[in-house]
Amino acid sequence: MTVTITPESPLSDDGRALIAASQEALLDVFEADEIFSFTVEELADPAVTFLVGRDEDGAPLGCVAMVDCRDYVEVKRLYVAPRGRRKGVAHLLMEDLETRARDAGHHIVRLETGDALVAAVQLYTTLGYSVRGPFGNYDEHPASLFMEKHL
Repeated sequence: MTVTITPESPLSDDGRALIAASQEALLDVFEADEIFSFTVEELADPAVTFLVGRDEDGAPLGCVAMVDCRDYVEVKRLYVAPRGRRKGVAHLLMEDLETRARDAGHHIVRLETGDALVAAVQLYTTLGYSVRGPFGNYDEHPASLFMEKHL
């Protein structure tokens, strides 16, 4: 499968659909007060790069957002639609995000996820992310797992 990854607007129909599907997937695992993801409007901020992976026919397979926090980049909304899973789409999205972060002069990528998201934690670990404490505006939370990678 060929995947093309490009920055797109989260306000587009495809962007909104991917974000809604991401939220549904999170609500299948967590209570609403355990989810610390960005809304569509927050993802439309100029400090955010919203990336969409598409197949050779242009159908959206997944997304991830990169938030420029000045001293580091934060990963938000990594999501792969069911038809794109187990095909390396999440890995490709994260590699693209890391390349863009490095090209923008960043050396640290951080994220908040949860132990319950086993596939995500496994992906991040495989990519070289390690567990760390809370960062930014996050507080310690039993559902949260904080990770980072030095580029």
